[in-house]
Amino acid sequence: MREQDNGFDYQRYHRLLLEANDEHKRLALIELLIEEKARDRLAALRASDRTAMTANTIATVLKNGRHELRDRAAAREHAPALRSS
Repeated sequence: MREQDNGFDYQRYHRLLLEANDEHKRLALIELLIEEKARDRLAALRASDRTAMTANTIATVLKNGRHELRDRAAAREHAPALRSS
């Protein structure tokens, strides 16, 4: 027996298939399966886009932080040494 996919409601689809006893209900079931698969793919695409945007934001923050550290180090090198009194 195949493992059940967490996002796939086997019991629901099995019930709908049993109820699809005429052409109209069978076509409605097919349309439902297509719509839900399309919705799942769109959700996966959105999640992938969010992950990519998050990775890009993290890279930008890290890059800016590195530049800030470099700028601070350069400022320390060029600043006159403070003498203690």
